[in-house]
Order: sequence, then structure tokens, then C-alpha cells
Amino acid sequence: FDCLDTFEGTRAGGARIDCFTDDAHARQQLHVPAKVFFDENAGLFPLFSHYKFTVEENTPVEQEVALDPELLGKVFENLLAAHTPETGTTARKQTGSYYTPRDIVDYMVDEALVAVFAQKCTPTDGDAKLWDERLRYLLDYAHAFDDASDWFDADETETLVRAISALNILDPAVGSGAFPMGVLHKLTLVLRRLDADNSRWERLQKERAQQRATAAFDTTDDETRREELLEIDATFKRYRDSDFGRKLYLIQNCIYGVDIQPVACQIAKLRFFISLAIEQEPDSTAENFGIRPLPNLETRFLAANTLLGLTGNRTFTSSRTRALEGEILRNGERHFHAITRQQKLQCQRRDKELREELAAELREVGMPAEDAENIASWDRYDTHAVAAWFAQEQMFGIRDGFDVVIGNPPYIQLQRNRGALGRLYQNADFETFARTGDIYCLFYERGVRLLANDGHLCYITSNKWMRAGYGKALRHFFVENIQPIKLLDLGPDIFDATVDTNILLCSRAPTVPVARGPVPREAIACTVKKNINTATSLAAYAAENGVHFPMPEPGAQWVILSDIERQIQAKIEAIGTPLKDWDISIYRGIITGYNDAFLIDDDTKKALIKTDLKSAEIIKPVLRGRDVNRYHAKWAKLWLIDTHNGYGDVPAIDMNDYGAIKAHLDAFYPQLEKRHDKGNTPYNLRNCAYHAEFEKAKIAWGNIAYSSAFCYSAPGEFIAGPANLLTSSEDNIKYLLGCMNARLFNWEFTQLGIPLGYAFEWKKQYVEQIHVPPITDENRAIVAQIEELVDALLSAKKADSDADTSDLEKAIDTFVYGLYNLTPEEIGIVDG
Repeated sequence: FDCLDTFEGTRAGGARIDCFTDDAHARQQLHVPAKVFFDENAGLFPLFSHYKFTVEENTPVEQEVALDPELLGKVFENLLAAHTPETGTTARKQTGSYYTPRDIVDYMVDEALVAVFAQKCTPTDGDAKLWDERLRYLLDYAHAFDDASDWFDADETETLVRAISALNILDPAVGSGAFPMGVLHKLTLVLRRLDADNSRWERLQKERAQQRATAAFDTTDDETRREELLEIDATFKRYRDSDFGRKLYLIQNCIYGVDIQPVACQIAKLRFFISLAIEQEPDSTAENFGIRPLPNLETRFLAANTLLGLTGNRTFTSSRTRALEGEILRNGERHFHAITRQQKLQCQRRDKELREELAAELREVGMPAEDAENIASWDRYDTHAVAAWFAQEQMFGIRDGFDVVIGNPPYIQLQRNRGALGRLYQNADFETFARTGDIYCLFYERGVRLLANDGHLCYITSNKWMRAGYGKALRHFFVENIQPIKLLDLGPDIFDATVDTNILLCSRAPTVPVARGPVPREAIACTVKKNINTATSLAAYAAENGVHFPMPEPGAQWVILSDIERQIQAKIEAIGTPLKDWDISIYRGIITGYNDAFLIDDDTKKALIKTDLKSAEIIKPVLRGRDVNRYHAKWAKLWLIDTHNGYGDVPAIDMNDYGAIKAHLDAFYPQLEKRHDKGNTPYNLRNCAYHAEFEKAKIAWGNIAYSSAFCYSAPGEFIAGPANLLTSSEDNIKYLLGCMNARLFNWEFTQLGIPLGYAFEWKKQYVEQIHVPPITDENRAIVAQIEELVDALLSAKKADSDADTSDLEKAIDTFVYGLYNLTPEEIGIVDG
């Protein structure tokens, strides 16, 4: 590890960071007393002796109780609580970053690699199904076999090892490095099984080194090439049967990570250092015990904003710019293997010189000055700096895109922090941008655009994009740009966070027609309805419960349904009419701005009326969302002080006419005065254009519920927001109430509504999409029977709010099923 201080004086912009110095006579040289390490009561080493350590990162099938490098993932989450560069907040939830459990990482890595190998490597016998099984066997830790030669012939083995050597894999929000580390482990496992003596892997690394030198068109690189070939030779001579050479060159040539937070890159690098270090075996007779210095990973894990690119990334070029870019990349490879401080400094100085030359040349060929300056000033070796842009070619030398983009992007609403993130990205040419959306949608688009033409993307994100309004642009983007392969809709238990997640594996859609005809645009999808603890069981669950998922129309919601569920959905849509097309109105309940003043209990109401009888004129019964049950509300005897601004022909309330209520509100005047939701005076509720609707019969429901729970609300009852109400100009409230509480309405809503943990958000924009059969001459008799049953049910609940009305509700369900002509099998699906 290097001293992080810069050599410039602090007045000249230099930095003194870590208190170490190479000057033995410096006054500020760090001194650490021995007792810090060895004191029996407070020393570091005695403390460590209480713990059991393992340095090997456990796989999902190795559950030894120990502290292992995966612990760094949890450390990372807690470190993120300190600061978020994009939003300036300090709570972890504000970062939108959650550590992905190892079994989920393992599952996603498996699926991505199987898809890539299936695309790049063809089995000798042409059996695609068996090829998939063989690849999964090869990637499965549980099958610790040495019989790869029995499963893969020489041609298949050569093709697979060569494909691995050519892979480029990126995590665009690397976090603590869980996904790159998962990729490293799996590819190392595959190489160990296919190429036990490293002979193929060594040959391919030498080929790659030769290709790099040939591409330089510069004979001065001959010495560098010879040094690299000798180094490869020495590595495999020393570690012939070890994973060291496998891991080293996978890290150098195949795996990349970017994160906007430098601490994330540092922790990711530390995990890779540990993974390499454990593969080395000390030799007491050799210099430095035969331990090879670890590579420098500054060129593999970069702190940058993945979402923002350069304006003219590929537009402005020349033979000179290409030559300079190639030299910058070769200089980076020299730095990767540099051992001494002098070698590293030489590479860093050369990098700066080359970037200045490149920027000048780019300006010559017309690149915007700002982009040229960004390239010139970017210092990949400054471990505390963050590039405000990301360009795969300039930073990693990846010209044609990545074979795999994989990760767990952050979840941050773009409107958070007063819309700061939204303003940052709104003019960045994102097709998926929505001001009310989430940053992970932008990561989807950016990830797809970073892929090679045949590349694969695998993300785990919030699943709200599938059905929420803000996800419409992303859904439209997917239809035009990806080929979905697998989609798993997961519950909220994956992270320590109240967020429902999904896993999407897709490939970039072909840009030209396929000779054999159009590719079927469908995926295998499933909804995981129980907790899955291991990658093996998750894969098995998906295989057993997966259904065919045809690509939806552009912008349409993504709903995972079986064949029979799609059949039910088709009947619902053919016979029913969405509520938004009925002659109804849906509103949010009254928002007071300060409930402590305007919502009063029964005793307060009686006292106000006793003081001034006129008070009764503007005190109205009110229901809250928590009071609402199916069909009937359990009123908590709360009242609303209805001091309104006036509506229609009804004049505004003059508080001078209501002395007792004015005195009551005066006790809260400071709070009333500064609230946003106030009317013409601090005493008034804010203006409500639909105030008259509360005088009608209506349907009320809470904003969040586990299942449909709509109740009848009599004329004159008010509803407190955020609960909702529905009114109709027709005499159909009780028919609508019966249909909306029916199992079929609830079933359709759970397919289209937005889950919030285990509950759903019953907002207007979701409820109004649900279908109810219109009243016609043909079904009028059934409608009348539903209304009679609802009347009977309401009477029973009015007499006893705890009355058992399940038989009446089942009868209503039966009539609703009849309206849609559902078969017994279809009814069984809805009834569960």
C-alpha cells in the first residue's frame, strides 16, 4: 500500500492524507506505540485472538461460522451512512445502497455466465438443453468434481476457456465488490475444473500479451512484451496447480468496477487483494518468502459517475488519438504490475503527459473543450477523486461494449433532496428519465447501452418499474432495446429494507434482423412467493414455477401470469370496464394540515356545542383510513371542524360566527398559521373543489391495505386524507361496492397494484384501472341480486360491526364470477 500524500506542497494544492512519510527525519512521521498491538488488555492482537478468522470467501454451500471478507459488505453499508456525494445526506437509506446477500449474487452470476457461455460456445452434439445442464453443473460449487473431461470434450473445453479469456464484465455500481467477487470465484472454479494444470490458461494469457504488443505498432514495446511474457511464464511456473494465475489474469483482463463513492472502490479492491493473497504460499528460502507483490487495481476499480458520459465519446477521433489512447492503456497495464514506488510514479507521470497530449489532439479534431479537459484532468490514480463522467473506452479500453453488465444499482428517488438528482440527469439524454422516477431506471438504460451487441445484463432492483407510472418510459425502452431472458419478482425479504425487488436477466436486442426469422420476444418469469435461502433452491424454484412471459406492448405494465391467469385476465378485460371509464369520481380525503386542531373527539365536540349551539353546524363525522374495514367502518367517534373557504353557492365560514370553535383553534394558532394546507385564513381548511361530494353516498378506503377493503360511507360523513373516496352520479354505489370488495377485483388489483412490503398502495391511479362489468339489460337481474346482498350485509354490520357476513360475501363473489363467465378451474385460481 502506498503513501497517499502527494509530493506537491500543500500550498500548491498538494495533500497530506495518511500521516506516513518516506522521510525518516520528518517531524510528522507517524509513530505507533507497540502497546497498541500487544497490550494484554487493550491491544489489537489479543482482541483478534478471541475471534475465528477465515480468509477464504465462503461460497453459498460453505457456511462455516467465521469472520470472512464478506463481512466487508456489511462494513461498506455502515460506512455509507457517513456521507452520500450525490444527495449530501447521512442516513444509509438515503444512499439507496444495500449489500446483496451472497446467495443472490451467486444465482445472478450463474444465470449471466450460463447465458453468455450458451451464446458464445456451441456444444459438439448440438444439444442446447443438455448444454445448459452441463454448464450449470460446471458452475455448481456443490459438485466438487474432477471429471470435466467426461462432460466436455477437448474442443468444448478449448472454446470455454478461450471465451473466458476474452470476457469483459462490468459492475457499474460496484459497492463493496460482491458481484465482481462472485464472478471471480465462478470463473476461477470453471478454469480449475476445465484446465487443472493451467496449460490452456497460460497459453491464452501469452497470446493476449502478444496481441497487445502487436496492436501497438511500435517496436519500442518489444522489451515490455518480453517482460510481460517472462512474468506470465514465472507466474505459472511458481503457481502451476494454484488459482493464483487464474485469479490474477481474470482481474487484469476480465473484471471491472465503477462506483461514485471512492470508499466503495477501496473496499472492493481490498477484497480482491485478500482473494489473491490467500493463493500465495510462502517459501522460506526465497527472497521476500517468495511472495509476489499484489497488483495495483486503480485501473480496474474506478470512482466515477457511471450515468454520465462524454458528449463526443466516439464522434471525434483520428489516428493520433487512437495511438495515444492505446499508449494510455498500455501504460495502465504496466502500472497494474508495477512493484516499486518509483515504477508506479513513473507510470502515473506518463499517464498525465499522455492525457494532456490526447486532450490537445481531441480539441484539434473538434471535441468540445469541456470533454477534452475532463479527459486531460482525470487522474485514475487519485484514490480520493471522483470523475463526473464515465467512458468505457477512455477508462478501460473497452471499445465494443461489455459482455456482461451485472449489479445492484442504488435506489434513490430523483425528486429527493428537492429534485437535485433529477436536475443532474434531466438533460443527459435518458429515454427512461421521469422526474418522479428512481435512479435505478437510469442505470438500466445506461447498462444496456454499455453492452456489446450480444452482451447480457443482470440487475437486481426495486420491482416498482414493472407497474408504477414512473416506470412506463423504462418499460417502453425495454421493448425497443432488450431481449428478456429471465424475470424473477421477489418479495421484500432480500435486503434489510422495505423494498420489493426483482431480478432481470436480458440481452441486448439484435440491431439487425436474424436470418432465421424474428426472435421470440419472451422470457421465463416467476413470482417468488416464499423465502428462498440458497442460490440452488432459487434456481430450482424458478425452473419449477417459471411461466412464459411474452414481451408486453410498449409502456404496458409487466405482470407475471400463468397461461390460465392470462385467460382470466383476458375475460376481465373483455367484459369489464375500467373504473376510470365509469361515470364516477375518485378523490383524496380532506387534508387539514394539522389534525390535532381539526379532528376532535366526542367529548370535545360536546363541550364546544354546549358552549355555543351554533358550533354543531360545522362539526361533521369523519372517517380515517384506519377506521375502514370491508363494507363497514368502525367509526372512532371523531369529528371534523369543517371551516371551509366556501364552495358552489355555500359561502365561506366566518369565524366570528363561531366563537367557541375560534377559541378552540386559537390554542393551536402558531401551528395553523405556518402550515401549508390552510385556506383563506389560518382558521380555514384549504380550498376543496369537491367539498360537496362529502354530502353524497360514497365508497371509502384506506391508502394502504393487504387486500381490498372498501366501505360504505353515508351522506354527510367526511373522509380524512390520505384515505380515498369514490362518488357516482348514478344510483350504483352499492353495486360498485359489492364488485370492488369481491375476490376477483382484489385478484386483478394485486396483479396491477404497487406492492409496499406485504401490503399494497390503493391509490387512485391504480384503483381506477380495475375492471367492473357495466350494468346492461342482460345482467340487470344479477346486479339487483348483488345490491340486495350488499344491503343485507350493511344492515348486519350496522347492527353488529363484528357480525360474521362471510356467507353473504361468498354469495357476492359467486355472482361476480358469473358476470365474467369464469369456469370452476378459473374460480379456483382466483380463490387460491
